[in-house]
Amino acid sequence: MLTITLYMRAGCHLCEKAVEDLSSLQSQFPHRLVQIDVEKEGMYEYLEQIPVLETGPYKITAPFDKKKLQMTLGAAQDRQVQLEEMGLPSHKKRLERGKTFTVADKFFYWLSRRYMVLFNLFAFLYVGLAFLAPVLMAGGNTLSANAIYSVYGRLCHQLAYRSWFLFGEQAAYPREIADIDRLITYEEATGLDPYDVEAAFKFKGNETVGYKAALCQRDVAIYGAILLFGLIFGLTKRRIRMLPFVAWVVLGIVPIGLDGVSQIISQLPWEILPVRESTPLLRTITGSLFGFSTAWFSYPVIEEAMTETRKILSVKRKAAQLETGSR
Repeated sequence: MLTITLYMRAGCHLCEKAVEDLSSLQSQFPHRLVQIDVEKEGMYEYLEQIPVLETGPYKITAPFDKKKLQMTLGAAQDRQVQLEEMGLPSHKKRLERGKTFTVADKFFYWLSRRYMVLFNLFAFLYVGLAFLAPVLMAGGNTLSANAIYSVYGRLCHQLAYRSWFLFGEQAAYPREIADIDRLITYEEATGLDPYDVEAAFKFKGNETVGYKAALCQRDVAIYGAILLFGLIFGLTKRRIRMLPFVAWVVLGIVPIGLDGVSQIISQLPWEILPVRESTPLLRTITGSLFGFSTAWFSYPVIEEAMTETRKILSVKRKAAQLETGSR
């Protein structure tokens, strides 16, 4: 018996006609019909092609008539007969695998449908926990706050003069060399040496200046922008096309590279460039551009892989259900 997969959607007259034609060909070409609703399964690339029929290696897309169906099913049936006569072990194993929907299949099918929820949840928690640390510090729960700072300290430099602060006089305390008017500098607020990196890392804040987030300003912008694009991508049902590579380089890599690298080079002892320190605004802009463009560049690629996974496993799932129901 042939297994035929029909990709369709509700309210599609051509799809209904294909089902009728297949039903009329049941006696000539015995088959098991697996119907996949492309909208429910998120296979949006099929929307302009449906109905799409697959059986074995053969695939036809709309428009097709009953005669074309007969030719396709005839070729598939001949191929199946040949494979059965050859008695290949690999063919038999493949048929057996198609009859069961394993626990692993269920997990990866679920993951292919819900991965964006997990990605967005991770980004939300990653940024959210970074700001939970100063909230805990202000509330006197230093043990929990220090645990967060400790974990994030392995992932981010946490320099106080490049971090956001909560519950203090200002949201940020840049170094004097940043040359930002009307802001209390890091040196003035803390009394610490602005070039003592270890002290800036260890300083978490106090009741006057507030308490710093566990991520630096640029990292907050990067992961916040990734979360923003992830939410947009999910709300648009993951239909946004991939950002071209050149656009990703221009929008994401170049700005953050210029801002960060020029800052590093300018502060080297050889005086290659005039000394400069990036500002909270620049770090936020360049970090946001990098995070948003990187997500735009990568998420559609991931979606392509997940769509293929959904396609394979949704067919296997429906086929296994039909197999179970026929017993």
